[in-house]
Amino acid sequence: MSPIEPFGARLRHAMDERGPLCVGIDPHASLLTEWGLNDDVAGLERFSRTVVEAVADRVAVLKPQSAFFERFGSRGVAVLEKSVREARAAGALVVMDAKRGDIGSTMAAYAETFLHRDAPLFSDALTVSPYLGYGSLKPAVELARAGGAGLFVLALTSNPEGGEVQHAVGTDGRGVGATMLAHLAEENAGQRPMGSFGAVVGATLGDLSSYDLDINGPLLAPGIGAQGATPADLPAVFGGAVRNVVPNVSRGVLRHGPDVGALRAAAERFAAEIGAAVGAG
Repeated sequence: MSPIEPFGARLRHAMDERGPLCVGIDPHASLLTEWGLNDDVAGLERFSRTVVEAVADRVAVLKPQSAFFERFGSRGVAVLEKSVREARAAGALVVMDAKRGDIGSTMAAYAETFLHRDAPLFSDALTVSPYLGYGSLKPAVELARAGGAGLFVLALTSNPEGGEVQHAVGTDGRGVGATMLAHLAEENAGQRPMGSFGAVVGATLGDLSSYDLDINGPLLAPGIGAQGATPADLPAVFGGAVRNVVPNVSRGVLRHGPDVGALRAAAERFAAEIGAAVGAG
């Protein structure tokens, strides 16, 4: 197996070439209905194929939400496998939004599912939950590092319920979310042009100047569009780390389907607004 460039380097290149926009592939039942599709495997396949056709050759990142595929069982997972394969073939990096988190051999199995280069669902990066302790992610960290993949660790999420865990203060006086960011900074130390281990940080959270977001890694930022944040908010939220932000837009783009041209136009509008806000291309 030939070595591949680390995810952080590949992501930096993709962001510089295509802009930092990440488009979610979130086939909610309600979106399938809005598109005039049935809430079944055929509708799922049509939806996913259309999104990939529309934007995979022009955005840096596509982020399928695995739950919306898994709910259809093995046939839904087969659609997910095909979507990942076709998105990567078109030049997009794929972040699998699965938010896996467990311990020991179970965490290792989750990692092998999404991060082993021979796996049917191999993705460029995986979202993971560290709330069984950051050390529980070690199998995923090791496999990602070995295979040139990446992780996005839930750190400061935009959902209101997250605060009771992420803002809790440990015995060292540091908040849990801040601790996760510090772990990631350690993982990325010395990596150029950017490390492969990122954090999920909500774009809707407002002033985060009390947190050190300079982890030398990417910051996946959900919340742009339907959740209320705008591209113009990004510099105020992320400060000096804004260049490493990967803003995620899902419904704001997807609601323009099923027309391929309309999806492309929506993605291009968001990309232009984000680029203007963060000083990219």
